[in-house]
Amino acid sequence: MNEILTQEKSIYIQIKEMIENDILRDILLEEERVPSTNELAKLFSINPATAAKGVNLLVDDGTLYKKRGIGMFVAEGAKKKIMEKRKKHFYDDYVKSLLAEAGSLGITKEELIAMIRESKDGGIEHE
Repeated sequence: MNEILTQEKSIYIQIKEMIENDILRDILLEEERVPSTNELAKLFSINPATAAKGVNLLVDDGTLYKKRGIGMFVAEGAKKKIMEKRKKHFYDDYVKSLLAEAGSLGITKEELIAMIRESKDGGIEHE
C-alpha cells in the first residue's frame, strides 16, 4: 500500500480501492491479515474512523471478514469477486461509450476489432 491519497474522491473510497488493488496484485492474499484501521490511519495520516469506513465497505461486500481480537482478513474468493465487479464497471464505464462513439463515427465492429488488434500499446494479450 504505497499509493498516495488524492483530492479526487473521498478518502475512505480510496482506502477501499487501495486494499482491492493490493488483493488484485497478490500483495494481499486470501486468508491474509490486512492492515488495521489504526495502521492505515497512521500510514496515511488520516482519522481511524475514515480508514474504518473504507474497510467496512469491504466487509459489507464480503471481500474482508473479521476475526475477533485478531483483525481483518481477505475472504476466500475476494480476488475473483473484485475482478468480476471491476470488469462490469469497465464495460459500463468504457466499452459502452467506446461503442457509442464508434457507432456515431460509422466504425464497424470489424474495424473496431482491427483497431484494437493493431494497437501496439494496448496492454492486453492478443489471441
